[in-house]
Amino acid sequence: MNNLTFDNRFINHLPADSETENYCRSVENAAYSFVNAAKTSNPTLIAVTPLFAKQLGFSEHDIKDAEFTRVMTGNQLLPGMKSYAQCYGGHQFGQWAGQLGDGRAINLGELTTAGLGHQTLQLKGAGKTPYSRRADGMAVLRSSIREFLCSEAMFHLGIPTTRALSLCLSGEEVVRDKMYDGNAAIEPCAVVCRVSSSFLRFGSFQLPASRGEEVLLIKLVKHSIKSDFAHLLSGSSEFSKEIYLAWFSEISQKTCAMIVHWMRVGFVHGVMNTDNMSILGETIDYGPYGWVDDFDLNWTPNTTDAHEKRYRFGGQAEIGQWNLFQLANAIFPLIGEAEPLQAVMSDFALNYQNSWCTMMASKLGFKDYQGQTDLYLFQSLEKLLSTVETDMTIFYRLLATLPNDLDTDSHQQWLTLLAPCFYNAHDLEQSYLQDFTSWFKRYLARLNYDGLTQRQRAQAMNQVNPKFVLRNYLAQQAIELAEQGDYSEIHQLQLILQSPYKEQPEFQDYAKKRPDWARNKAGCSMLSCSS
Repeated sequence: MNNLTFDNRFINHLPADSETENYCRSVENAAYSFVNAAKTSNPTLIAVTPLFAKQLGFSEHDIKDAEFTRVMTGNQLLPGMKSYAQCYGGHQFGQWAGQLGDGRAINLGELTTAGLGHQTLQLKGAGKTPYSRRADGMAVLRSSIREFLCSEAMFHLGIPTTRALSLCLSGEEVVRDKMYDGNAAIEPCAVVCRVSSSFLRFGSFQLPASRGEEVLLIKLVKHSIKSDFAHLLSGSSEFSKEIYLAWFSEISQKTCAMIVHWMRVGFVHGVMNTDNMSILGETIDYGPYGWVDDFDLNWTPNTTDAHEKRYRFGGQAEIGQWNLFQLANAIFPLIGEAEPLQAVMSDFALNYQNSWCTMMASKLGFKDYQGQTDLYLFQSLEKLLSTVETDMTIFYRLLATLPNDLDTDSHQQWLTLLAPCFYNAHDLEQSYLQDFTSWFKRYLARLNYDGLTQRQRAQAMNQVNPKFVLRNYLAQQAIELAEQGDYSEIHQLQLILQSPYKEQPEFQDYAKKRPDWARNKAGCSMLSCSS
């Protein structure tokens, strides 16, 4: 591990907090504060992502060495590492929250790699920072397992995301009120090492803009462009309004692409605050997220959002655009006029609609999107799926098995094929069966227009419709075992979720519908921000 190279360009190119003591405070005119992770009593490695570790430069010997665990829990720094916490602000549930920052995340440094470029190693749950406010900076095991597993599940689904290198127990314990209902309990602490080329968020630019710190704002934007959008400079070191606009446009496009992916697989982030939005269009901050079991555009896994449903499944694109609007407000001083920024925002709406339609066409097995007729099929299908409890993941997977010569004179054939995706197949009303049969008649005509064989169509559909996702109850089962000292289910899920589009018949039990016992169970159907 001593051969790893850290160049730490973030802290070398941006201003630091002048105060070096680790206590909670307002940090102004600074992008970060130097801080060391809290030393822990008994660091223990639970899981690692071997191939990713190798790509970062860690050998098998490194991973087995106790030094690796010490580093991944913040108990030791490698040569070249300089640990720090970032300063940023953000809107939370639509309200400006002011300074937030890395309250329980500590960056170890930027690692230079041969194949992945610059990658920042960040420990989540590593102790107090100047941005911890009234919290302790720790993360509990249950939330750390969810972040570790979901980061890698998303990566293998082909969705932009921060990565997870390791999951460790710290040996510490804290008191947490899991559901904010007065039933606090002692829980074990853990640390996840998550990785990205940049951990800058929308809120990184919002905070200095809100304070009138224009010099810092410009430095942050320039750093982001030089580090992660260097192609926009085209060999020039000169910055201009056009380059700033191109940067904002790319952020908009990346954000749009990420949300379309979320909709494709049924992922609900749960807390799309602007401080949880990556400049790179990566899924970041896996808190009260959830996977749609029965298709419901109004579902949110976040108990804090249960009434307003601001971050519901079907509202994610709208919130993405709202968040981009807040970023546009922040960088207005660099542009000086509203019209170009508004044009990018308008492009987001159009881009999302076009991308969503293209995505839906691929989910249904069409060669391409053919316009309003296809859109009607998409919208009428979503209405049908929302009418009764229908497992989204299983439905699309089974849809690929539908024969091209489906009998559409009655519902018998399609219902026999699709029955496993309905939570109450025996209770489907006749009117619903008739409506779905009519939909299948139009769908079959559209498939025949493309002229693909059922085999060709299934092969294409199964590349975009996963068989395995990190269902909420699967994560909860792994958590409950881990809290008893059994980490086998974490490792099993790691293995299965590496190949989410493959059949993997030996793991069929992991592709089943949500069981009845999980319908209203905490951790399965509802989660809080508590960690």
